[in-house]
Amino acid sequence: MTNVPTLPLGSYQIPIVGIGTLTVTDEDALEKMLNTALEAGYRHFDTAYLYRNEHLIGKVLNKWFTSGKVKREDIFITTKLPGEGIYPEGVEKFLKESLAALQLDYVDLYLVHSPIRIKPLNGKGFEAAEGLPTDHIGVWRELEKQVKAGRAKTIGVSNFNQRQVERLLKVAEIKPVCNQIELNVYLPQPQFVEFLQANGIVVVSYFSLGNPGVREQRVESGWWPAGVPDMLTDTTINRIAVRHNRTPAQILLKSLVQKKIVVIPKSVTPSRIRENLQLFDFNLDAEDVEAIAGIAIGEKARLSQIKRLQDHPEYPHPVVEA
Repeated sequence: MTNVPTLPLGSYQIPIVGIGTLTVTDEDALEKMLNTALEAGYRHFDTAYLYRNEHLIGKVLNKWFTSGKVKREDIFITTKLPGEGIYPEGVEKFLKESLAALQLDYVDLYLVHSPIRIKPLNGKGFEAAEGLPTDHIGVWRELEKQVKAGRAKTIGVSNFNQRQVERLLKVAEIKPVCNQIELNVYLPQPQFVEFLQANGIVVVSYFSLGNPGVREQRVESGWWPAGVPDMLTDTTINRIAVRHNRTPAQILLKSLVQKKIVVIPKSVTPSRIRENLQLFDFNLDAEDVEAIAGIAIGEKARLSQIKRLQDHPEYPHPVVEA
């Protein structure tokens, strides 16, 4: 079993590598994935109300807890307040629903999933909940109450931009300990990362390996920059991978972990699940770091753009055409 290093998360600790569960809703696939991850040494699991799989994760974890294989305090669970619940009265309601599904008394990290109050469109995306303001401060006050009530050990945000984070820092009694954002070698956001880390906020990267499914949609619709490959097939990344006798995915993840950025890659393939955790017996050298910095694209490489929401005053990042 791999011992995964941790980073300070306020007075708490977060494993620097976890496993994401976005889009995994098949019970057999998720159970196999989680069992493989637990056996490999993963102790950090990232989910969300939006993912519709909290109940499946709770079922698997409960088996491990009752068998005595792991203790609750050994496992780090992140879940998130959904877009439709981003109003003060929604915080406790949705957190309690998540806890019931996960079969837990508390989560280790509870995040506001989006800076925009949104509503789902029957599984076909999202739109802003018109006429309903996004009350960041009111929502944050309710998150602080959940810490005091013992339902969340720590609290943070996801997809917030710097202006939105600063707004919370000015008023927070319990400051956000985390911002989970899209971050990878094509979209490194160095200034934003520096700001967050300087304020003691842990950066958690999603889409650390890109997201081939979403990328295909962006290519088909013309959003993805012409001629830019999937980062897993990028020639620079593959050259560095060969030199270190590693997989391209391991190089992409190491480039973030080495900067003290938490990664939560998702895979249902047992060999890849294990490989994604094997990052701590090698280091990228200065030449590698410089070469990786040279393939950065910036905002045009963002996969999480949602044009339907771009006119909302709290939309966290600009929509940039390819």
